[in-house]
Amino acid sequence: MENVIRPLIVAGGAVVITLAAGWAVDQTVRRIGRRHPESPLWGLLRRCRVPFQLALCAALLRGAYGYAHIARDHRAAVGQALVLFLIAACAWLAVRVAAAVVESSYARFASATPDAARVRRVRTQVTLIQRVVSVTVGVVAVAAMLLTFPAMRTVGASLLASAGVIGIVAGVAAQSTLANVFAGLQIAFGDIVRIGDVGVFEGEWGTVEEITLTYLVVRTWDERRITMPVSYFTSKPFENWSRNNPRMTGTVFFHLDHATPIDLMREHLHDVLKDCAEWDGRAWGLVITDTTPSTIQVRALATAKDADDIWNLRCIIREQLIAWLRHEHPYALPRINTAPAPGLAEAPDREAAVPRSNDMGPGPGNR
Repeated sequence: MENVIRPLIVAGGAVVITLAAGWAVDQTVRRIGRRHPESPLWGLLRRCRVPFQLALCAALLRGAYGYAHIARDHRAAVGQALVLFLIAACAWLAVRVAAAVVESSYARFASATPDAARVRRVRTQVTLIQRVVSVTVGVVAVAAMLLTFPAMRTVGASLLASAGVIGIVAGVAAQSTLANVFAGLQIAFGDIVRIGDVGVFEGEWGTVEEITLTYLVVRTWDERRITMPVSYFTSKPFENWSRNNPRMTGTVFFHLDHATPIDLMREHLHDVLKDCAEWDGRAWGLVITDTTPSTIQVRALATAKDADDIWNLRCIIREQLIAWLRHEHPYALPRINTAPAPGLAEAPDREAAVPRSNDMGPGPGNR
């Protein structure tokens, strides 16, 4: 009977203590969060409840396993498994706590900073820092798990002695990967490109959606995702339309007839812009930029606060001005002359009047 009650007491006690401690910590964090609603840290820390309970339960079971008298022949193996589970739970808890601290710091900064460019820059840095912390904690946890095995401790000295050679080999074999990792850190702290930036990448217009240590994801206007190595952004030029200021200037070109009333067209463009919400009012204009024997090239110019508005504004200008020309001045639209030129209508008659070679009299060509 003792062999049954003792394990139940050990396991049940560990579970009860774990649940009670998790509930108490959760209630404490919730009360602190109610007293300080301006800080999102306490609400984020509540997500650490599960890894905290797992780590506490593993620690209690590992400490009290010797009193349970279960599987004495496999005591070392069971103890080893509990230690590995404890290390994994502690690593998970550390990652959750670090993520809560980082996300709360970013949330407070974003709410207190009106500059969207600075917010995107900090968001990019925070995301990469969080990934670095997660990878570091994972590597340390795996190393700690390996060191719990006696065989790994005996080869530790030889591994340290050969670390130089292994580092050289790994550096040569993973040269591109390491280049991307360092490029990711350079992007994060060099403010080259940020999450939310809009630009042209490899001929595709899109928005930076995700940045990691090795790759970057761009969401195009038609909802495609382009994955690019981060080393691309440190070695090749690209257009960043929201680097410091997202304001843009857009142009629309028209090919029109020489008789186009430019002054009236300029006035109508101004009327269109005044009724357009996308125009920010900074600048506008309409001029003739080129001429050909058959047409003139007219450029309409306007400004907007960002890339989305400038695209919509260009479409509105193009539609409104073409509709105005079609209804008010149709002669200004380019035309192709298909009527015969004067003096060419009689050409067939003249050609018929010319005698053919087989109707000519004797000559050198008909002999």
